[in-house]
Amino acid sequence: MKSTVRRHRRRASAVVSALGALLLLGGAIAPAASADTMRDREWYLDRMQAAEMWKVSTGKGITVAVLDTGVIPSVSELTGGKVLPGKNFVDPKLGAHIDVDGHGTAMAMLIAGNGVNGQGVKGLAPDAHILPLTVFGSTRESPTNSIPALVSAIRYAADSEAKIINMSLAYEYFTPDQDQLTQIQQAVDYAIQRGKLLFAGTGNSGDKENKFAYPAASIGVAGIGAVDKTSSVTKYSVSGPQVALAAPGEEIPILCGGGQAGYCNSGGTSQATAIASASAALIWSKHPSWTGNQVLRVLMNTAGKPTKGKVPSRYIGYGTVRPRLAVLGDPGDPGPADVNPLVAARTPKKSPSPSASESKAGGSGSSNASKQPASSAASDTSEDGKGVGAIVWIVVGVGVVVVVGAVLLLRRRAAGTRR
Repeated sequence: MKSTVRRHRRRASAVVSALGALLLLGGAIAPAASADTMRDREWYLDRMQAAEMWKVSTGKGITVAVLDTGVIPSVSELTGGKVLPGKNFVDPKLGAHIDVDGHGTAMAMLIAGNGVNGQGVKGLAPDAHILPLTVFGSTRESPTNSIPALVSAIRYAADSEAKIINMSLAYEYFTPDQDQLTQIQQAVDYAIQRGKLLFAGTGNSGDKENKFAYPAASIGVAGIGAVDKTSSVTKYSVSGPQVALAAPGEEIPILCGGGQAGYCNSGGTSQATAIASASAALIWSKHPSWTGNQVLRVLMNTAGKPTKGKVPSRYIGYGTVRPRLAVLGDPGDPGPADVNPLVAARTPKKSPSPSASESKAGGSGSSNASKQPASSAASDTSEDGKGVGAIVWIVVGVGVVVVVGAVLLLRRRAAGTRR
């Protein structure tokens, strides 16, 4: 049930630059019915058969770098040494354990939360560790130089023990200049060369402008879209050739924040990105000898595909994540260790179509007129007639979301907000 609380939180939850250009992707905030238990509210864990997977893999031995607003290690779900020291690339003196926005902490909980004995958020990979890297928003008042912070954080994560880089961030309304794009892409390339697996949200403006968001559109980064309980792509999830995979991203419980106590329902491609990162952590923990390229390839191969149209689809890419197939069953051939499947897909044998070229140039050619249901990350089967169309993966550029000026942009909707 949607609550008026939604009206007090931002759709896309955005911390934005003074130009209103940079968005932090988060989700709809609304308290669930008090009769629901936390386990009931975490519907995607049951759908994904998390309890069965945890008998085999809990993400142990895997560190996920969370490039975000920082992570508070003292919240109940993240105690016990789960959160590493990390680094603040905005204001080094503050460290990475301050999070005035709460977004980074929420994403860390979705990845590795301990559940607080059934009373709190349980992460999909509860034994994974979190490396917090603050790339924006360490204080709401201080302007931040986001692109250098993001570039430095990606490189830092590439040289760290982290295997997965989670970026629940997006440049939706601002395209970095060519020099900035080059810097970001070089950092992404470096991380891939160092064996890392990178995930980023595709953006929450799919029901409006539906523009490419970076770094989801960066070469080699897995852009993540959001699906809901009905196995449908959410209206706000940005579509296009930058979408590599999809994951549950609607009605996801997180700490309310904003002075509110308890847990609120949320939705956004931020949440979907965190769940995709946790899915990768489960697979990698079960198959520690694999490289990031192989984990990504298996995620793509075992994803729930659309029943109609070509793959990748513009809405769910290669499908919605189903880590249980690789954790509980035969994962299939992980393929070459040194080839990133998304980079390989970015080198088509024939010239791109005019529409793809327009999108590649950063135009607004990707329409989101008709969102159709897609195979859910939590579903075993796809229903006929619920497939989505596809488009060849041809996107250039790089990017990320961070905050160049810490101004909280409040884009309110009567029906809800996206954090």
